Amino acid sequence: MRPLDRLPSIKWKLGVVIVATVWGTVLVLVIGNRLGLDFFVRSALAAVLGLLLVQVLARGMTSPLREMASAASAMARGDYDRRVHATSRDEVGELARAFNAMAAELKDVDRQRRDLVANVSHELRTPLGALQALLENLADGVEPPDPAALRTALAQTERLGRLVTQLLDLSKLESGGLELRPVSFGMRGLLEQAARECVLGDRAVRLKVCVEPGDLQTTGDPERLHQVVANLLDNAVRHSPPEGRVWLSAHAATGRTTITVADEGPGIPRNSENQLFAPFQRLGDHDTSIGVGLGLSVARGFVEAMGGTISATDTPGGGLTVEIDLAAPKDGP
Repeated sequence: MRPLDRLPSIKWKLGVVIVATVWGTVLVLVIGNRLGLDFFVRSALAAVLGLLLVQVLARGMTSPLREMASAASAMARGDYDRRVHATSRDEVGELARAFNAMAAELKDVDRQRRDLVANVSHELRTPLGALQALLENLADGVEPPDPAALRTALAQTERLGRLVTQLLDLSKLESGGLELRPVSFGMRGLLEQAARECVLGDRAVRLKVCVEPGDLQTTGDPERLHQVVANLLDNAVRHSPPEGRVWLSAHAATGRTTITVADEGPGIPRNSENQLFAPFQRLGDHDTSIGVGLGLSVARGFVEAMGGTISATDTPGGGLTVEIDLAAPKDGP
């Protein structure tokens, strides 16, 4: 029971406690005097009544603080499920609600940390296992050190390198230590270079690049933007059907530069657009999952660091369209 929870300020509550205690004390002294009680008896009864009133009325003022102290001790031991009863409307109630929000956020951060460790371990184990098995076969003479085996080892090593690079990029983004070198550059050259470097594999995916106007210029960090486009192209090609098509385009409109990557793949589940760019998210089934790893999360961080936005929508008729929106360069010096 918290009788003073409806009061909006702790000052009002203290005032009510003081006034109630004073009136209770005066009432006991007056009644005791009429009953002919000794002064010391009246004083003792008044003190007891005052203490009882303080205990009852101030209960809602101090109990959230005690709960927060207990919950903080539990959180220090790793228990993030403890919450504080925040029923009052005063400053202590606001503190209790802020404490609950902090506890919920810490619980989510702890879950993300555990998921990160588990996912990184999984992502590292696969190429390391394949690389170790291949090297053991080469060392034991089971397989000859032919170019095909060496290319396989190189591919697994490059996969490990990409994961480490993405982890470092993600760390820089989260710590605010990412350095950008914005310059004005031609969009066609960047997109065509990314298209040439894209590995199509044996899927025979047709890749088309379109830039309007042809001499489109924009401002940003071309190295980071190239990394973003290359990652989006890799995802689009990897999830496209054999003989599928991937469109890479850029155009300028209303003071913005828009880069679009569209494919004919399986798309993403409904209402999962916000999860697409989260780290280590699997959307769809295992074979067609999109966003596994850190590439798309890092891509979003790079685009936002350049003052742009990135979004994804299902393409009508099947497929996924990812759109990057960047500020166009301003005229003049």
